[in-house]
Amino acid sequence: MTLVQLEYIVAVDTYRSFVSAAEKCFVTQPTLSMQIQKLEEFLGVKLFDRSKQPVTPTEIGTQIIEQARIVLQENSKIKEIISSQEQGITGELKIGIIPTIAPYLLPEVIASMLAKYPDLKLLIWEYTTEDIIHHLKTGVIDCGILATPLVDTHISEQPLYYETFVGYVSKNSKLYKKKTIDAEDFEEENIWLLNEGHCMRSQVLNICRSTKNNKLQALTYNTGSVETLIRMVDVNDGTTLLPELSLHDLNTKQLNKVRYFRSPEPVREISLVTHKSFVKKKMLNALREEILALIPKGMKNRKKKDVVGI
Repeated sequence: MTLVQLEYIVAVDTYRSFVSAAEKCFVTQPTLSMQIQKLEEFLGVKLFDRSKQPVTPTEIGTQIIEQARIVLQENSKIKEIISSQEQGITGELKIGIIPTIAPYLLPEVIASMLAKYPDLKLLIWEYTTEDIIHHLKTGVIDCGILATPLVDTHISEQPLYYETFVGYVSKNSKLYKKKTIDAEDFEEENIWLLNEGHCMRSQVLNICRSTKNNKLQALTYNTGSVETLIRMVDVNDGTTLLPELSLHDLNTKQLNKVRYFRSPEPVREISLVTHKSFVKKKMLNALREEILALIPKGMKNRKKKDVVGI
């Protein structure tokens, strides 16, 4: 049994395809299949049900693959420990981030990180919260930037900042005449929401509590874009809720449609998350410092703010 064989079975489990796994491992499909077959012969069990599409692990295969992931993670720690002692930030950092944070945070963070650490390679994907958690546990990514708390014993959370939710209302909304708003004001409003799977959708529903009077029930528009929500209010009236950092992209006319909540303001807690076994501490600290350097001071304090659950 070799580490390479363990890498191959983990890859097949991750991508559920021998062809895709071979591509990701930079080997031919026959080579990968032969090594997995050798491992199965050595162990005396079948690890995958090849008759199914996509390929799925057997019951015993699931347990063995889970242990293989642990072995590979522990093995990688040796290299990371050595790397952490070297001067400078070098190597590869794989980041997952939810789409409602990415456009307002990442551009400046990426530019700063690459300028300061030329030997650092960043690989970044936009995922939903559920996908980020899954990819952290399977080792596909190193860290995530998302809304918390997650309440997951396998995940470590480092809160970064607390981002206020604000109302964005059309001129035809009753809320347009208000200086400040509260959750009850949305009970009879037409609320534009992100589609299922986005944690911000759940948070908005938690703030508004009820959408039973929503007049837009006859229309289902699925979007994962905050910019689309803004455009929908601008063109089709109604209301929506926006994260505070998105306000930087609004023009003066649009800013007039923004309404802040009365204290305590509803906020989302944004954190840097990793798997419990994560060891790239130096890279993670560098990323954390760059994010905090860009965040306004007032957003780093939780006082007089109500963290909304996911």
